Parts: sequence; C-alpha cells; structure tokens
Amino acid sequence: MSQAVVDDALQAARDIGVKNILALRGDPPREHEYASEIQETGDGEKLVWAADLVRYIRKTHGNYFCIGVAGYPEGHSDESCPVDQDPVHDIPYLAEKVQAGADFIMTQLFYDVEAYSNYVSMVQNWQDGVLKNVPIIPGLMPIQNYQILKRITKLSHAKLPLDILHRLEGVKGDDEKVKRVGVDIMSEIVEKVKKTKSIGPKGFHFYTLNLEKAVSFIVERCQLILPSKSEGIEQDSSAIDETENPIINGTSSLHLSNGTPRSRRASARRPSSPHNHVVPLSSSPDSSTTPHTEEPSPAITLAISHGVGSLGREATWDDYPNGRFGDARSPAFGEIDGYGGPSLHQSPSAAREKWGSPKNRSDLSNLFKQHVMGQLDQLPWSEGGLNEETQVIKYDLCRLIEERGWWTIASQPAVDGVSSDNAIFGWGPRGGFVFQKAFVEMFIPEHDWKTVLRPYLTSPAIAPEVSWYAAPSSSTSNDGRDLLESSDSATAVNSVTWGAFPGKEIITPTIVEEVSFRAWVDEAFGIWTEWEQCYPLESMSRKFLRQERENLWLVNVISHGFREERRLWEILMSA
Repeated sequence: MSQAVVDDALQAARDIGVKNILALRGDPPREHEYASEIQETGDGEKLVWAADLVRYIRKTHGNYFCIGVAGYPEGHSDESCPVDQDPVHDIPYLAEKVQAGADFIMTQLFYDVEAYSNYVSMVQNWQDGVLKNVPIIPGLMPIQNYQILKRITKLSHAKLPLDILHRLEGVKGDDEKVKRVGVDIMSEIVEKVKKTKSIGPKGFHFYTLNLEKAVSFIVERCQLILPSKSEGIEQDSSAIDETENPIINGTSSLHLSNGTPRSRRASARRPSSPHNHVVPLSSSPDSSTTPHTEEPSPAITLAISHGVGSLGREATWDDYPNGRFGDARSPAFGEIDGYGGPSLHQSPSAAREKWGSPKNRSDLSNLFKQHVMGQLDQLPWSEGGLNEETQVIKYDLCRLIEERGWWTIASQPAVDGVSSDNAIFGWGPRGGFVFQKAFVEMFIPEHDWKTVLRPYLTSPAIAPEVSWYAAPSSSTSNDGRDLLESSDSATAVNSVTWGAFPGKEIITPTIVEEVSFRAWVDEAFGIWTEWEQCYPLESMSRKFLRQERENLWLVNVISHGFREERRLWEILMSA
C-alpha cells in the first residue's frame, strides 16, 4: 500500500473524529517477484510490517490516535498447514509493535480459553516487562453455522476444543439449534475469560460478520451492558477505557453502528450500487438508505436481544443464506466466504505441490476429475472435500469434464421431498421435508458458451426449464459495457434449496441470484489469478493458466424440474 493511501486514510479518520486505529500488516504478496512496489516514506522508511505502520502513525500524528495491534493466542501463520505456528515465535514481533507505539493488543478469534490464558500470561511476563502493562482485548466470533465454524477455524488456524465440537455435532443439521448452542458456548467462554488475570479493562471484541443477534444474546446473558440511569449512555472515544466495567468493541457500552452502510465485499466486487444497503424484512421504503443518527438505548438493545418489536424481528437469527450462493440482502453477505479476501488459502509452494504444474487442458481436466472422484481433497475454489450428496451426481460431473471440457466447481442434485433427518440430504428441525433444484457451476470456454450452450439454453424448447447466469473473467468491457448475461431479470431470485417444517414458514437456505453471482465471478477469477502467480513469471504453467482464464466464462445453470433428477444433466449433455 502506498504512503499516500495511508496518509489519506489517517487524515480521513481525523476529519470525522475517529481516534482508534487497528494497525495490521495485511496479506503479504505471494512471492517477492509478484509484490507491488513498496512505497517509501520521505526518510526512506518502508511500510512493510505492522510495526512500520505503527511507527509511521506515531511519527506523523503523535499521540492523537489510540493504536491497536494484532495478537495470536495460538500463533500466527501464513500457511494453510502451519507447521511452525507457535505464539512464542510471535512475541518478539508483538514487542516490536508495542515499542513502536501500540497502545493495546486485539487478538485473533479463539475458542480455546486455556490457550488464551496461557497467551496472556506469556505476554505479561515477557522479557524486560515491555508488554506487562499493555491491555489485551480478546477476539471472539459467535457460532452461526456448523460448516461456517469449521471453515473459519480452518482459515484462521484456531483450535476447536473437542468438547465444543461434540456439543455442536449433535445439532449440526439444525442451524437454529447450532446458534442457540453457540450462544451457550460463547457465553461460557466470556465468563471464563472474565476470570483471566489481565492488565486493563476486561473488554471483548466480537467478530460479528454483521450478524448482531447472537452478540446481543451473549451480551445480555453475560451482563456486559452497563446499567444506566437514563435512556442515553455517554460514549468514550478511546478504545482503552480505564473503567473496571466490561467494554465491548472498545466502548463502555454496547455500540450498534448506525448510519454507515455495512461492508460486504471489497468495493471492486460490489454490484452497480456504491453501497449494498441492508434491506429490512419490513420497513418504510426509505429506512434502508436513510442513516440513523441516534444511539440505541439499553432498552432498545435488550428488546433486540429478546426479539421484541420491529428491531427485534429484523435482528433475529440471520435467516438469509450466506456465502457463495447467498442472498445479497443478508447483513453477512460476503463476510463469511470472504473471510480474509479471495484467496487460495495455500502458499505458492503448497499450491504447486497439491496441483502440480498444469500445461494444457488435459492436465486441468484431470485435476477437476480427481476432485469430483474424491482423489483430490481441494481445488483452488474449494476449502475441502465434496459433500456426500455429490456422490449422487459425480459421474454426471465427470462426463461434463471429460466429454465437454467444462470444469465444474459447484453443484447439487435434485431432491424431491426427502425427510429432514435424511443422512445425506437432510437439514433443519425434525419432522420436515427438504427439496432441491439441481444446478451446476462451471468454467466454460468462450466459444462453447456462445456457440453451443447459450443457444441451446435459450431455445424455445429448453428456455422454460432453466435459469442461468454467465460472465467472463472481465465482466465489464473496455468501453464500460456490462458483460454479465442472465436468463432472468436483475431482481430475480432462484431458490435452489428449501424446506417445509412444522410450525415454520418455508425456509430457503440456498439461492442463486445476480448480485451474489456477480460478486462470486470477480472472486472466482481473482482466485484463478492467484493460482497463476504461484508459478514463475515465464513458466509454461503461468502462461497457460493466464490464457485459459482470459478465455473462460463462469456459468451457472439451474434446472427448475426438482422432481426430475436426471433432467439437468440430460440438457447439458444434449447441447
């Protein structure tokens, strides 16, 4: 990042009265040869590490800002297989950041309280006492979904204690129960952390992913909201509050941000609107775009946690699906799959070892086929093995790869009303029934898309049966035209998984629609670019992967005949 960008950001923070800064290094370049030019300050300092950034902020702005830095209770690692992950290795770097001018430490998320307690003790007793009086704010992420929890702990390298894992495995098919058990677990963690001997206030930083309901329950249950004598609570602008009462997100009371649109994905991957405003389930037409100016009172905050009133109803468990095929209206849209930004989650050396050095389409087809057949645990666009339900359609996927040269990265079979406790397809509360439309998402050569598949999907005989979305690696032309194509209108929403349960409305945990597909197109091709950069600049593999990326379209095809389990695959192979 250039010095000018840093200067502009710091000045913008001062202009609006922001005093608390969390100074992070950010993601490093894949390898030195792919790094952007490192910008230097006037006297030759390089902004390479977090300590450099802290030092630069102190030099240019004195003591105006209260600066926080990251701490890693279980050790920091840039690798997906962190062999050397050890907090002891990190402490000297933490000490350097503090000596550069940091005021407090905010930790990476954790679920292992023993690891956190050991880390606090290690920091406070470090050599020469340089870290003894630095406050440590623990970072906690509420549990929203079993699979998301497994992904997040894998990406962040956080240990999931067996007792927590066992409690969640018993309810993992029912998201509502997972969230309730998650509130119990996180509340227990908060109470244990309260007892940890540490310097400064006992504060907590919650990684919410813009989902406030679970946090509200935890805050209330653990009595983290200060009692007030009036409706208003005075806020302290400093992140380090010298009160003995708990703090949350750096303030002396619960602070629910109003007036600032919630960030979902990087600006480069936003759809046409400059901000993706949250769309309430029921509100006046202007409520989603008009910022609030008043701080919510404790009564309102407690009402939210109880689910009382319109705020309570709108702040309930996030019923919108999240992630790759999520609903863009969800407050968490892009926050979960986008954790850490689009990335291979592999170092260059690990990527080369896992996927070899492809030099032609046959090499790539073999990789995709091996993944579908369970012989390769991961592709650049996945974080683990395939779901059990993929076994039902794996030979259909292999035919697309082998016979058509269309590389599949996401799919699901059609399901017509199986029991919600079905071992493969079931989810949600017992006594319900679940349904699925078959869909597949794949990389297709531009020629195949324009001359083979698109004409067939738009033919009078097939068009009523399907919906589709498609875009090239650059979804905007040089003259500014939008290149994304779709069978549906921009506002259309395709539910591809839904369930009917006793005492509940129909639940749709998976949808495909334009906004989320558009965001995923940029992310998917961004991951492809990162894969290219794992190989030397002039290598055949790098040149080949770049040529393929520039020639490919990402296409998602949905068959509406959920009672016809073979129909999607018949359509695709008949094109």
